Amino acid sequence: MTRISKALAAVVLVAVGLGALTGCSSDAGGSLDGTNWKLTGWTLNSLNPADFTITAGFAAGKISGNSGVNSYSGPYAAGSDGSFSIGPLASTAMGGPEPAMRAESAYVTLLGQAASYKVSGSVLTLYDANGNESLIFGTTAGP
Repeated sequence: MTRISKALAAVVLVAVGLGALTGCSSDAGGSLDGTNWKLTGWTLNSLNPADFTITAGFAAGKISGNSGVNSYSGPYAAGSDGSFSIGPLASTAMGGPEPAMRAESAYVTLLGQAASYKVSGSVLTLYDANGNESLIFGTTAGP
């Protein structure tokens, strides 16, 4: 290979690598980074999310908020193709009223099952692996 060919090959490899990284960091329908949400709807009919304080805030690759009784945080990933996932969550371990504990358990389960997302105006919707809506949030000023 000539010196120019090697240099061109290096530039192409760097450009492809940067393109891949850029694709991983952008979000479908808008960036989640720096946004805060309150749960307004979910697939459960037995519990009304308005009866609980369930929030999600996104910053620097981390999700955090209140899951009904406890505070939680952990890593998340949101892809330009609308893919969504969370890593292991850390949580406080306080007890609360039985309905709030049931709501918290359901929320954490649905959040863990989220496979894609969409931001439409002031609404964030998380979908399960089958493309069904599972968690619906409205914007808030803070988690």
